[in-house]
Amino acid sequence: MWTVTIDGANILLGAHIDDAVITCANQQVLDGFRVRLLDAFEDTYEGVLRHYLGCEVTRNMEKGTTYLSQIHYAEEILRTHNFWNATPCLTPMQPNTCLNKDDCDKNPAPDFHRRYRGIVGSPGYLVTMTRPDLAWAYSELSNYVQVPGKNHMLAAEHVLCYLRGTWNKTIRYSRDSHENLNVLWGWVDADWAGDTDTHKSHTGYILMMNGGPISWKSRRQNNVSLSTSETELSQLA
Repeated sequence: MWTVTIDGANILLGAHIDDAVITCANQQVLDGFRVRLLDAFEDTYEGVLRHYLGCEVTRNMEKGTTYLSQIHYAEEILRTHNFWNATPCLTPMQPNTCLNKDDCDKNPAPDFHRRYRGIVGSPGYLVTMTRPDLAWAYSELSNYVQVPGKNHMLAAEHVLCYLRGTWNKTIRYSRDSHENLNVLWGWVDADWAGDTDTHKSHTGYILMMNGGPISWKSRRQNNVSLSTSETELSQLA
């Protein structure tokens, strides 16, 4: 991410390899900068942002709303794993699910192993871009990609059933959201020794702005905490 100020207007440029997005509140300044940028790098202008890195972007300038989604990618995942016609589930994982290494198969069959890795790996890009609701399930299932067992596979397939019922969900940002415009807020929490294999705690956070999430993560902490207070302090580190 790069920033530059021209004639008092701030320009933001985000780039991933050879794909870039630029934005600025001043359209005249933005247009001039874009022309100079394209001339310098002999690149092409694709027009108003609608797709970026597999993410669909829908904007309504009059209403001041922006929607981010990965509807097509979610559908591709479901069809690839033959779950497009599955019965939807209401939660990413069954309540009180507790996966552990005791359920692992030390020598999983190659087809079983390949299928589990494919199912678990597929939602990773969703979690990164537009689906914070899948973050915890993705984090838990990823711990067992080397030696998955039957219970791990059932949990992974449950995630696909949940995705079938929520495949068209979007993130919505709005300038008339109930929170103050451009004010950052969020939640952070942790359990205590929730991982039965390592006795490590799990941290989750989500940061919001203008009615939608902008950053989130769910992960196992690096060290074993000896108290709930230490767990809370570790998640802030």
